[in-house]
Amino acid sequence: MTAPTRLPETALDVVVTARTRSSDAVDLFDLAAPDGTPLPRWEAGAHVDVALPDGDVRQYSLCGDPVEGTWRIGVLREPDGRGGSAWLHDHLAVGSTVRVAGPRNHFEFEPRRGTSYVLVAGGVGVTPISAMARAAAHAGVEYVVHYAGRSRASMALLDELAELHGDRLHVHAADEGARLDLDALFAGMPPFTTTYCCGPERMIDAVEAAGAGRQVVVERFEPKAVGEPVRHESFEVELALTGGTVTVPSDRSVLDVVEEAGVLVLSSCREGTCGTCETTVLEGEVDHRDSILTPDEQAAGDRMFICVSRAACPRLVLDL
Repeated sequence: MTAPTRLPETALDVVVTARTRSSDAVDLFDLAAPDGTPLPRWEAGAHVDVALPDGDVRQYSLCGDPVEGTWRIGVLREPDGRGGSAWLHDHLAVGSTVRVAGPRNHFEFEPRRGTSYVLVAGGVGVTPISAMARAAAHAGVEYVVHYAGRSRASMALLDELAELHGDRLHVHAADEGARLDLDALFAGMPPFTTTYCCGPERMIDAVEAAGAGRQVVVERFEPKAVGEPVRHESFEVELALTGGTVTVPSDRSVLDVVEEAGVLVLSSCREGTCGTCETTVLEGEVDHRDSILTPDEQAAGDRMFICVSRAACPRLVLDL
């Protein structure tokens, strides 16, 4: 049986101060502390964990202004989803209280002078990209935003993006025949350009393919496809903080086994997309199977997401 999701002790209750329809299926929820104290600061690309009544948790990117520290999430109602977005749409109104944790950031955006940025958004993936565009504008760096969707009516934050970014915004609405040509985009891209992309899996795969060999940073809503594990055999995990060693068989995750051994690990998605279960690796080689770390970060081998990643050697030593 899957272990229950846990929020950290630092989780807090926030109140909905505004709710706005932003597209035909996306609502924006402004969040604040009940007593009016400032919420924790965050950087573009960050997300928060939102707790549901059944104990499940969903992740939503912050799309307010990171400079001002305002908290806003955009929620796409997904009729065929797991039920979280439908519950938020059906039950959260102005004045409602909801428990959240974070912010956390595995999609960091730190604009630097001398680097230009291409920000690519698809669908509700516009939420972190909109925060990055604000940060780029505040930093005074060169940037453009390419935003793709089925139609303008389906594209959240479109009016806000147009107002804030003017001709830096390029809208690609499929029903207008204005599809995003990624090959042309990358062919015309100047040197020292970094591309950030968030959106549907097909878009991310296409951006990574078209931008092969360039600096491309992506955030996925769904786990990417991975091949067979490096090792099919069981392996040992030494728990450096709590003491002891556990054996992880081929059909179980490191997370499940260490939880069974009584080790408290924060977790949420259990599919390698949210980053909650990030764990420091002290010794050993990792078979990275997450959808978060870049190839360079994976090569460093100093951290892993134990809900999906495994050992590429007989023994790992983790900071648990």
